[in-house]
Amino acid sequence: MLAAHFSRFFAANPGLLHFAAHSHHPWPDVSREAHARYWEDSATLADRKWARVFAEAVPRAQEHVARLLSLSDPRQVAFAPNTHEFVARLYSCLDWSRPVRVLASAHEFHSFRRQTRRLAETGRLELTEIAGEPRESFGERFAAAARGADWDLVWLSHVFFDSGFRVTDLEAIVEAVPASALVAIDGYHAFLALPVDLSRIHRRAFYLAGGYKYAMSGEGACFLAIPPECALRPADTGWFASFDALSGRQGEAVPYSADAFRFWGSTFDPSGLYRFNAVMDWLAALGVTVADIHAHAARLQSRFLSGLEELRLSRLPIGSLVPPAGSPRGNFLAFDVDDSAEVQQRLLAGGVYVDRRDRRLRFGFGVYHDEASVDSLLTASTKALR
Repeated sequence: MLAAHFSRFFAANPGLLHFAAHSHHPWPDVSREAHARYWEDSATLADRKWARVFAEAVPRAQEHVARLLSLSDPRQVAFAPNTHEFVARLYSCLDWSRPVRVLASAHEFHSFRRQTRRLAETGRLELTEIAGEPRESFGERFAAAARGADWDLVWLSHVFFDSGFRVTDLEAIVEAVPASALVAIDGYHAFLALPVDLSRIHRRAFYLAGGYKYAMSGEGACFLAIPPECALRPADTGWFASFDALSGRQGEAVPYSADAFRFWGSTFDPSGLYRFNAVMDWLAALGVTVADIHAHAARLQSRFLSGLEELRLSRLPIGSLVPPAGSPRGNFLAFDVDDSAEVQQRLLAGGVYVDRRDRRLRFGFGVYHDEASVDSLLTASTKALR
């Protein structure tokens, strides 16, 4: 689709079939220029670079996120180096004078699940997890659980990291959450992979994602879209959370910005925002939409699955695909296989890079792939796994 725009990646990795496009994407050439531009700004402006960061880079990045998610106000977008900062910050908004009650799926990414289970070990948090199976009824079961108790936080991934399963009824789930609870959606495996329209739920739900995966921008550019008029005062707070008041006299009460800056932390590396803006500008200039990207990935997935069905590879059977073909999914395929570690190593030895989560091998499809690269993947997989 856009392979010509990744010339530096392909030159640095000749012959590599990179199909981990749900994790570390190759970076397009424009991101290198943006990274260098940040270095130049740092060298020429020194401390004065922050004026440019907050006057240009941050608002531009907020506008991109708001446009891509159909948010009503770009100022409701906060940034952080990673999503774990936002997990901790949201938790710090809750009342910990009693055990906190949390509802989540059983398929949340480690940035949330590890922290949450550790807090549960202390006895200060009660965690209820809803299994993904059966997938056909997941949305209804999760909404019923959300409706059925007094939760403090309801957390849900838009696309499950361990299978690519896509939750299709976010609106019904958000509506089911009690008004007293916070509701947050982890959109990292959906952002820039699927068209996302939050216009009907963004006034109620938090939504977080970042640049490392499908946004092809690398680390350090994660974001949290907060509901308009949100007045929460995170106890886990950094000095950027009242950045607009830094020049004024400090009172006794800890101040917070009126917009999403209340969820910011402290000093960070803005180079990720430079890369993020460059990549989003590049896609917009080409007229490439998220719908185009998803349709392209879906076509390549179908081509790969059709090839696997014909090849009948015993180490990568078509029946090991989870969820099965035809299910709502993101832009990667997950295969549940017994000897996943060995299969991954065989593929790597054959020039194919995919990643693994326990028994699950994940094959991702991106804008730098085309039909020929999928055919090469099938050929290389055959040689490696026969």
